[in-house]
Amino acid sequence: MRTKKLRVALVHDYLVDYGGAERVLEALHDIFPDAPVYTAFIDKQKLGWHWSHFAHWQIHQSWLTKIPFYKKLFSPLRIFAPSYFHHFDLSRYDVVISSTNAYFAKAIKVDQVTKHYCYCHTPARSLWGYSTMTDWKKNPLIKFFGALINHYLRVVDVKIARNNVGVFVANSQETRKRIAKFYRLPAQVIYPPMNLSLAKKLVPLKKRAYYLYVNRLAFSKHPELAVKAANQLHLPLKVVGTGKMLSKLKQLAGPTVTFLDFVTDEQLKELYARAKALIYPVKDEDFGIVPIEAMSFGTPVIAHASGGPLETVVDGKNGVLFTPLNLSGLTAAIKRWQKLSFTPMQIQKSVAKFTDKNRFEKEILQLIAHRSS
Repeated sequence: MRTKKLRVALVHDYLVDYGGAERVLEALHDIFPDAPVYTAFIDKQKLGWHWSHFAHWQIHQSWLTKIPFYKKLFSPLRIFAPSYFHHFDLSRYDVVISSTNAYFAKAIKVDQVTKHYCYCHTPARSLWGYSTMTDWKKNPLIKFFGALINHYLRVVDVKIARNNVGVFVANSQETRKRIAKFYRLPAQVIYPPMNLSLAKKLVPLKKRAYYLYVNRLAFSKHPELAVKAANQLHLPLKVVGTGKMLSKLKQLAGPTVTFLDFVTDEQLKELYARAKALIYPVKDEDFGIVPIEAMSFGTPVIAHASGGPLETVVDGKNGVLFTPLNLSGLTAAIKRWQKLSFTPMQIQKSVAKFTDKNRFEKEILQLIAHRSS
């Protein structure tokens, strides 16, 4: 069966933020431009101008949208999330590709003829002991009830993974290991695409003026470490991203820290191109497309030695890896980075396999063609 004749549907957890998972969804939609998207819900206000990426797509939302205040309550309502996707009728499609990490898009039901490929960004971090966007365990009451709900959802998660998914695709070796550990299932690794076009001319590191943090301003991303390190070492730091920690970070920041909120892709490219280094203090990152983007502009990365960056950052070659995940660990890494010599062209070449524009499409189509033949 030729993939161009297949009737394809895409399923995504929800459209609220614009991050790596949403960039993957965009790439999948580029491959299958006629494919409709099924999702729990959309929050156009939170997406901001990023909604323009999806505004002209055919998108179907779940029955969650009938619940009052669902945009504020979607996190505690995740206990019902499998049902949101169960109610979609996808019987007319040959192939369904779900893109998921935390909200059970993989719970979509298909018939025996339809093939379901799950592009897994990670098994839900909140269920399996990894840090999440908020420090929800600091509240004893929420911690107690959250633990009960998570126990139930872990059982549900494993059942869905084993019964609803035909083929797992992992975004990294790190995620592949998690799928094997928690679901006892194999997965093929297809690294996510790098959406930014490569720099035509790389700026020498000696002409670069600042350090850069690009990520959500959330508990699991530890932006406070980047800000504290900039304060302590008096480093110029530009912070790109939004999130619940923004006001706290602004109070914490010294005079050398600048907050840029949302930026366009063109602005982001310029920021990468002129940064001395990217600071990436994330523990157990699922993959991490931001370090790839930075290195594609010849920018070295200072990253915590865990998770996805272990597959992309080579200590002393295209960046520096550090432990422990605290202020002293990060500042020591920055000081060590300052003593090393990096060449932007070599850094860019080190991530060539990730930045090949056609690689993702080719590997997705090969996977489907192989399974559909």
